[in-house]
Amino acid sequence: MATASTLPASPIDSTTRNLFGHPRGLTYLAFTEAWERFSFYGMSALLLLYMIQHLLTPGVSNGVLGLGEFRTALATLTGPLSNQAFASQMLGLYTGLVYFTPVFGGLLADRLLGQRRTVVLGALFMTAGHALMASESGFLIALLLLIVGTGCLKGNISVQVGHLYRPEDDGRRTRAFAIFSAAINVGALLGPLVCGILAQLHGWHVGFGAAGAMMLIALAIYLAGWKHLPPDRKRQRGAAAKSAMTASDWRIVAALLFLTAIGVLPCVAYYQEMNAGLLFIEASVDRSLFGRALPTASFNALDGLFCILAVPLLIALWRWQAKRGREPGETGKIMIGYLIIAGANLMMIVPAGWADRGEVVGAIWPVTLYALNALGFTYYWPTLLALFSRAAPKQIHATMMGVVFLSIFVGNLLVGALAGLWETISHAGFFALHAALAFGAFLIMWLVARPLNRLLHTEKTDS
Repeated sequence: MATASTLPASPIDSTTRNLFGHPRGLTYLAFTEAWERFSFYGMSALLLLYMIQHLLTPGVSNGVLGLGEFRTALATLTGPLSNQAFASQMLGLYTGLVYFTPVFGGLLADRLLGQRRTVVLGALFMTAGHALMASESGFLIALLLLIVGTGCLKGNISVQVGHLYRPEDDGRRTRAFAIFSAAINVGALLGPLVCGILAQLHGWHVGFGAAGAMMLIALAIYLAGWKHLPPDRKRQRGAAAKSAMTASDWRIVAALLFLTAIGVLPCVAYYQEMNAGLLFIEASVDRSLFGRALPTASFNALDGLFCILAVPLLIALWRWQAKRGREPGETGKIMIGYLIIAGANLMMIVPAGWADRGEVVGAIWPVTLYALNALGFTYYWPTLLALFSRAAPKQIHATMMGVVFLSIFVGNLLVGALAGLWETISHAGFFALHAALAFGAFLIMWLVARPLNRLLHTEKTDS
């Protein structure tokens, strides 16, 4: 029977620090993730408009291997799809599946390769996928390679961040994940901005090429920091009884799965800004700046910008609250994040109503949407990652760090499906629906936060 190997509580020398008092390994992991996210968000920002304006046009779509068959198969599940609805479904499937495969990447790392080798394998798959985006014919194969590669890389990078700290070091671990999240959003800021501008000036494939180049840089940074990364933790044979999953472990797993399920709702409200939100900006927002129209895709850079700005703000706020004994707990921060995202979508009912009457609205509205959504996301997502890193049983630690991304997987599937309503219901009603989803998650968490928080802390202490 396979069991978990026993490792020191903190395999990294905690006195070797160089990033805001954190271990050196965090620097390499953060910058690896920053440029990997540059490639992901840069490509994702182009994908919807690329499909609508180029790939699905007559004379091009026929040359894409398997696209006709795939569209027919999808239509059997959803009914007939316009090009816009099909492109939104494709984007939702892609951005969803890249957050589904981390579960299998975690299993691969836990049971066979370890976290470090699995990350390298994922980076190689992703590089190959970006290279294939240079050809329309290989579009679906490229997406498949990117999905598999992200699955190998995404969760296992997060696992390694958690392994840099001792189990009892909750405060530094949560702040480390906030710093890690800021690095992610450097990529989320620069990717759409740079790739969007390059695509507008030099064509789609130049934009995609920039995303692929940054993926290679991410791999190089990861390999350069190899000796500073925590040792692999994977299941090994022998000593089964010593590390078998206990009833307490399974209660923790159930609680974490519940948190993952609830997290789907605000995820839909948050990520819709990158799907139907772009359609709103393209059709109804004044994008002029200094006499030129900003590329619609570049608006996605605002998400990264505001997430970066939110991190030092929230860290300072939490420290100020902690000194006064008023810092919210993990579930409290998650609830606040959900409520802010609900408010962001509720606000959009106003400009959406004007757009329903054919009016063009000011860019301040989507800018404010991105700002509030980013604040809400920064409140809840790093906290959720830190909670999973702290509480997940060691036997399936990497697997559970993959499970947390299932909320984004299911959420993005629903984003794609709900984006199809953009053409059939009022835009004001569309944003009201998404506000209700996020507020529903807040209400559920408010009802269960106290027993859930007590369960996770008590069970972890007892185990």
